Amino acid sequence: MDIFTAIVVFTLVWWVVIFTVLPWGNKPLDNPEVGHDRSSPANPRIRQKLIITTILSLVITVTIIAVIHTTKFSFREAVSTWSVD
Repeated sequence: MDIFTAIVVFTLVWWVVIFTVLPWGNKPLDNPEVGHDRSSPANPRIRQKLIITTILSLVITVTIIAVIHTTKFSFREAVSTWSVD
């Protein structure tokens, strides 16, 4: 896998993880101001969620790359042994 493909995989994984991490620990405001949505989070902690997302994405991407490069799982051999009757 070249560096461009690894960056693309990381980017895709990062976006999936950010949408998974964003709702963690959100609590709505007790008394929202007029015109504000009642379900908006009181303290969204975006910086913390971006750090968590990046770390999780790195771990997942490295795992994906390791599985692709390992010899224990050969995707090409598995596909070539399928037979269509």
